[in-house]
Amino acid sequence: MKKLITLGAAALLVAGAAQAESLFVNIHSGNAMAQGAGLVLAGQALEQKADVRVLLCDAAGDIAVAGKEMPKLKPRDVTPQQMLQGLIKAGATVEVCALYLPNSGLKASDLIPGVSTAKPADVAAHLLKPGMHTLGF
Repeated sequence: MKKLITLGAAALLVAGAAQAESLFVNIHSGNAMAQGAGLVLAGQALEQKADVRVLLCDAAGDIAVAGKEMPKLKPRDVTPQQMLQGLIKAGATVEVCALYLPNSGLKASDLIPGVSTAKPADVAAHLLKPGMHTLGF
């Protein structure tokens, strides 16, 4: 019995070690450099095999609007929207907060491909997962 318990505990430790880290990035700033900082860190986390979820609220929701003009950020000369599209291609989950579309006069069809509207209950459940890391910009 003791061997069985030891083997079970070892299996749980290995399974826990194999789980990817999770990062939740909430961007609400309208400042392009703050947006870029959050997106860069999200990208770095993806490269390190983390599960990344990005929530865009308030002025940052504009990053996800198709055709939105925004400044290019150095040193790569890319816009926050281009950075966001790279995150989506790399596997990040990207959402606008539930309040963004109804309060901006926009529709889901106005968003770039790969961006959906967050469901508050799902976001809350995600944030309550053990070991969740969060960043806010």
